[in-house]
Amino acid sequence: MADKPEVTIPVNKIGIRQKAKATITLIGNPNAGKSTLFNRLTGLRQTTANYPGVTVEKHQGTLQLPDQALSLIDLPGIYSLDGDSADERIAVDVILGRMSGTEKPSSLLVVIDATHIYRGLYLLEQLLELQLPTMVALTMIDAATATGINIDVRALEKKLGGIPIYPVSSISGHGLDELKQGLTEITQLKPPLIPASWPELSETAEQLSQQLGANWQRIDVIQALLQTQETLVDQLDKQLGSEIVADIRHRLFEDAHPVAAETRQRYRWIKSVIAGVQEQVPLYLKLGVRLARWTNRPWPATLLFFVVLLLVFQAVFSWAIPLMDAIDDASGALATWIVAQLGHNALSSFLADGVVAGVGSVIIFLPQILILFLFIIILEDSGYLARTSFLMDRVMRSVGLSGQSVIPMLSSFACAVPSIMATRVIPSRKDRIATMMAAPFMTCSARLPIYALLIAAFVPDRPMGWLNLQGIVLFGLYVLGILGGLGTALLLKSSALKGPKPRFVLALPEFRRPNLQTVAIKLLERGSIFIKRAGTIIFAAAMVVWVLAYFPRMDNVEFRATVVQSELSEPSQMENLQSAAQLSQSWLGRIGKVIEPVFVPLGWDWRVSSAVVAGFPAREVVVAVMGTIYAVGSEADDQSLAEKLNAARWPDGRTIFTLPMVLGLLIFYAWCLQCAATLATIRRETNSWRWPIFAWTYMTSIGYIGALVVFQTGSLVST
Repeated sequence: MADKPEVTIPVNKIGIRQKAKATITLIGNPNAGKSTLFNRLTGLRQTTANYPGVTVEKHQGTLQLPDQALSLIDLPGIYSLDGDSADERIAVDVILGRMSGTEKPSSLLVVIDATHIYRGLYLLEQLLELQLPTMVALTMIDAATATGINIDVRALEKKLGGIPIYPVSSISGHGLDELKQGLTEITQLKPPLIPASWPELSETAEQLSQQLGANWQRIDVIQALLQTQETLVDQLDKQLGSEIVADIRHRLFEDAHPVAAETRQRYRWIKSVIAGVQEQVPLYLKLGVRLARWTNRPWPATLLFFVVLLLVFQAVFSWAIPLMDAIDDASGALATWIVAQLGHNALSSFLADGVVAGVGSVIIFLPQILILFLFIIILEDSGYLARTSFLMDRVMRSVGLSGQSVIPMLSSFACAVPSIMATRVIPSRKDRIATMMAAPFMTCSARLPIYALLIAAFVPDRPMGWLNLQGIVLFGLYVLGILGGLGTALLLKSSALKGPKPRFVLALPEFRRPNLQTVAIKLLERGSIFIKRAGTIIFAAAMVVWVLAYFPRMDNVEFRATVVQSELSEPSQMENLQSAAQLSQSWLGRIGKVIEPVFVPLGWDWRVSSAVVAGFPAREVVVAVMGTIYAVGSEADDQSLAEKLNAARWPDGRTIFTLPMVLGLLIFYAWCLQCAATLATIRRETNSWRWPIFAWTYMTSIGYIGALVVFQTGSLVST
């Protein structure tokens, strides 16, 4: 993807093909409204790709103006140039021109939250060292006014050396036209003055950069002196000599730690700036402010957290059902139409049972995932998710993680793929990997069809007060997944990934109203990512399952030798029995029979084993495979399959699906990792096969052991 895309600019009656005249980089603190502003400026004229050699996404868009086009790059949010997480490091590398394959920014649009201006000024102060044309977008100006904060923008401009400042509201659109007009002149701005907060550091860095040569920028020297870039520290020591560098540091910082000295200096300057331009007016009657403060207290915050979770999951499992049913009906009708047009042959089976069923097995869960994403985006843009991370930090610390792991784990209840991608915000690589290993334990939407089938068939629909036994079992499976994930994190953080307890510093954002356009763009983007990255892998897995189940073919002579024709009462029953007989001697059936001895201790026969094996690439296909194995055909998710499972027997007449066996099977599916998309994502995020192989082996092992213990113990008790 080119950094400066070509756009058509309507400068006259004939469209002229031109390149964007400038590339402007948006940078600011997390939750400062940067991405919302980016979406308001670019609309749908934006693209998403990855930075070269890393998994962090690059968001680039075009701001179309009447007489020109500007290319905008939206970087991950950072608090300073000393960031630790993958997102923060990428943002800093792009700004400083260290990202290979990506041009150094020609100008900066620094986004500062008007309600927390002091944090934004700290980052701005560091960015001024780059001497790039710079503008400031002062976002959430309406929220600042509502909370009693008055800012003299012109006085602030003067104190910052004339840097243009544009107060805007990304929600209402106030000030956007003025900002767009200002951006057309950003390349003509003079570089900002040397920062006034610490002139000694800036002047020393300028002198050393000239002495060291063209490969050293002033900002490089500053980071080396502050010891925030280890590679630069080593290079500076080699070129100047460690004793000389130590003397310079002693002169600048005395006996204080360099970063601590920098923090004191910059905040001292920021305090002097704010004193003259910001006034806080007390608002005693603002209900919203008082409510926000009330929700920061432990008990109200905890109660609100569980209410929000209840609402989210109720919506995911209720609102999505009509859409899922419609997709299921459409897939079934399309498959039936294909068979009716082409007849029963390999091509129709490939299209109906392979392509349509494969696509359907992916798309059918999209409503649940989009609903969950919708809630997560709204909670994120409203500022609530950051508060959730803070609230759950104490719980996560008990297993060696921090509150930053909460959001990825919550995302796993829809799908583990985006949740693993969300671990990029975690600074420590060890904590990232521990969270990745824990996330697949959360009960994703793909497990629900299996749970629903087995619980409805074998757990009595018995009321227990205002609760229901089936609901309690389903809730228990969710708790089991959570305990498995937290236990895994504790185990890894106590052994292979042992390290210092993670630091978690969080500035709580104000509650704000999400922008509908931004929510829609983010929802479209995340849905597309799921379809492209997860859907393709699950679809490929469904193709493999079809091949294994379809070949080698059984002819009619073999079928008649297997089934007595006189016993067939209906054509549909004959078709179902023929499908079951075909699967029995297919490659998938043969694999199930070969591995049957491995799973006999769990109470599984070859048919259950075949379904489990088919579900390893993607557990979504399990119910469909069971329907084929037990000769139910298209009614795999109906009551008839439950009746077939209840009637299944071993050759000696013993019941296969006993309660201990079913409970063990549920535990196996709760803990086993059956998702090729998740494994591929772990591989991609860790850049190694070591961790996906470990995750699959570890989760499969404990799933097997859990099912073994439950089945054997339950069988002994029942006898």
